Amino acid sequence: MSIRLGDPRASSVGLFRSETMSLVRLIIPAESVHETIINLGDLGLLQFNDLNADKSPFQRTYAHQIKRCGAMAQKLRFLKDQIERAGILSSSSSSTQKDLEFDELEVKLTELEAELSEVNSSSEKLLQSYNEFLEFELVLKKAGSYFSSSRSTKSAYQRFSGQDSTSTYQHELEEFSEFSRNTPTYESSLLLEQGLQMKTSKQTRLGFITGLIDKKKIESFQRILFRATRGNMFFKKAPIKEPMLDPRTNEMVEKVFFLLFFSGEQAKTKIIKICETYGASKYPCPEEFGQRAQMMNEISSRLAELKATIDAGNRHRDGLLSMVSYQVDQWSVMVRKQKAIYHILNMLNIDVTRRCLIAEGWCPVSAKVQIQDALDQAAADSNSQISTIFQVLRSKESPPTYFKTNKFTGAYQEIIDAYGIAKYQEANPTVFTIITFPFLFAIMFGDWGHGICLLAAVLWLILNERPYKKKKLGDIMAMAFAGRYVILLMAIFSIYTGLIYNEFFSKSFTFFGSSAYHCSDPSCSQSTKSGLIKTRSTPYWFGVDPVWHGSSTELPFLNSMKMKMSILFGVSHMNLGILLSYFNAKFFGNKLDIWYQFIPQAIFLNCLFGYLSLLIIVKWCTGARADLYHVIIYMFLSPTADLGENQLFRGQKYLQNSLLLAAAVAIPWMLLPKPLILRKKQHKKMHRSAHGVKESLDMESPDKDYTSHEVHEGLEFREILVYQIIHTIEFVLGAVSNTASYLRLWALSLAHSELSSVFYDKILVLALGYKNKAVTIIGVVVFVCATIGVLLCMETLSAFLHALRLHWVEFQGKFYAGDGYKFKPFSFSPISEED
Repeated sequence: MSIRLGDPRASSVGLFRSETMSLVRLIIPAESVHETIINLGDLGLLQFNDLNADKSPFQRTYAHQIKRCGAMAQKLRFLKDQIERAGILSSSSSSTQKDLEFDELEVKLTELEAELSEVNSSSEKLLQSYNEFLEFELVLKKAGSYFSSSRSTKSAYQRFSGQDSTSTYQHELEEFSEFSRNTPTYESSLLLEQGLQMKTSKQTRLGFITGLIDKKKIESFQRILFRATRGNMFFKKAPIKEPMLDPRTNEMVEKVFFLLFFSGEQAKTKIIKICETYGASKYPCPEEFGQRAQMMNEISSRLAELKATIDAGNRHRDGLLSMVSYQVDQWSVMVRKQKAIYHILNMLNIDVTRRCLIAEGWCPVSAKVQIQDALDQAAADSNSQISTIFQVLRSKESPPTYFKTNKFTGAYQEIIDAYGIAKYQEANPTVFTIITFPFLFAIMFGDWGHGICLLAAVLWLILNERPYKKKKLGDIMAMAFAGRYVILLMAIFSIYTGLIYNEFFSKSFTFFGSSAYHCSDPSCSQSTKSGLIKTRSTPYWFGVDPVWHGSSTELPFLNSMKMKMSILFGVSHMNLGILLSYFNAKFFGNKLDIWYQFIPQAIFLNCLFGYLSLLIIVKWCTGARADLYHVIIYMFLSPTADLGENQLFRGQKYLQNSLLLAAAVAIPWMLLPKPLILRKKQHKKMHRSAHGVKESLDMESPDKDYTSHEVHEGLEFREILVYQIIHTIEFVLGAVSNTASYLRLWALSLAHSELSSVFYDKILVLALGYKNKAVTIIGVVVFVCATIGVLLCMETLSAFLHALRLHWVEFQGKFYAGDGYKFKPFSFSPISEED
């Protein structure tokens, strides 16, 4: 059932309660459905319900269009990748061409992809040929240099034509011998033996192979060749100074030139297979100098032609990419929007006449006028003769939760949403968390020197907000940037509590006047409270008196103060949570929760721990020496015993007994009445149903069906009773454990103060005491690193997590259900921001 427009609760209630929502139905003419979805996406205030949840994605009407959008997105990613590889910067200048329609864009992208693919394929083939010719040219130069240095062209021709002289062959054996010095002994003997055999067969013809191989493979390649030919080969290598582009892998590789002599066709076959296995590039090298020179000229001319062709292809590709570089982002947004539109269209029902589509969804009541205007504008833009019909429906379904937030409150709302999305229109803890969260953090982190450092860091993030939004940040940096306004208040409150603690990197200052005490002993750091002489009746007017810092009673004094302060803040925080449970029960009209949950819980908590807070305040005001531990413990163990010196005021014993009795009565008050009353209501409802008495739907409250959520509806009495027993035990035990949990404020504050003191006294002071400048500089660097790493990073994270636990468990556990679901309207804003 929807909320009536005349309902006063239909107005926005701000951040404390979620926006009032309505379930609406849209009957959209087919000719204007596309424009309607576009306008609603631009507005971003309507959450569509899936009316085809029983269908798979492939069975839906617009599955083919979504597939088309996916293919177009893939082509756009291909274009972006090509633009990035070409090093072309996307221009933000406006296009002089007219905007393309969706179908025209699909054709355009298909043509661009085909043309670029063809250009890239041709360029790759040409580049591969160009690199092969470069290697071929290098091989010819290296081989020619080797042949020229070893013998004249004529003697080389004579050797390879089989007319080898004894002196030439002797020169070859000398080179074999020189190579064998770098080979194992056994292989060297084989090589010499083969050389002697070759000398006896004077007419044996030698062959050779030239090529290039990866430098990393050369040693293994040489050993395998030697073993495969049984030493019957001569291997010559020369490193290439600069890395070369490998034609096979298109990667820059350091290569080595090799020249391999062998004997026999069988050895040649083995060598070729080994070269193929190692990926060595083999190139033919003519035996005659004239032929090599002619081949070098042909290769040079061929390289020039390939270079010109490759440059022309690159210019054509770059020109093509430059023309579309300024439109790619726009096209990408357009495709993503179209895909989102088709996803929404798949959630709609198509009328049997196929003339209109039916949509249902949730929208804020305050946005109805804006939605109606968007629908009318869509009908006018599409020249539709029929406007979209906008209906408000009645529903028993719980609406989604929607809070209007900004960049300041949004971060705090995310902290609450991480625990659980608020139930529809229940009290939102964010309103109070904006103040209580940074304040509880500051109690644990109180040091105004560290607070200033934290403030400086977060102000840098806030002042550079726009540049950081455009950057892709790491996980930790992204979290810090998203919570910059949370950190801002954490830093401000840390400065405030640091001034109260009177701590600046563990040191105290007299900013607010002189101390109310003076030391009777010249050694003030060794004095006790009895050694301090009070010089005036008025105390140090803001924060902790600086005389306590450095005295022998500093730790007992600060321990006592911070522990009692933690209890006071903890009890106040829990009372706020219980009070919010009252406002929830009153808002939803649940009188049972008011009488049998809020009242007994408030009585139980305040009769025990509220009374403890009262004793702390009375002791502070009167300056009494009563032992509060003794008072609270014997309040349970011996209620009638005399308090003696622990009595703080007249009638304290009778007040304690009355409070203890009230706390004992509150337990069955929470436990029994609510299940019994619910059982009676169920029996009465069943009795009426049996006699055919039914309540009229029109007589019900217009928003009762989805705002008063009865947890126990439809349950048996035993289940209700067990649930209430668990809830009662949890609250009673939790009252004790939650109060003790707030002592973490004291513990972490003490730890932060002591760590800061240790770093200052044991690192900075000791380093400054040395006359050696190097030791002083090292000490200062260590102090700065320890302060940043431990106190500003680790301690900040620790205090943040403990404050988070106090809010999620101790505070929100008193009233916050967190079982709702978030309002997720259809909007184009995330698509544009992502781009």
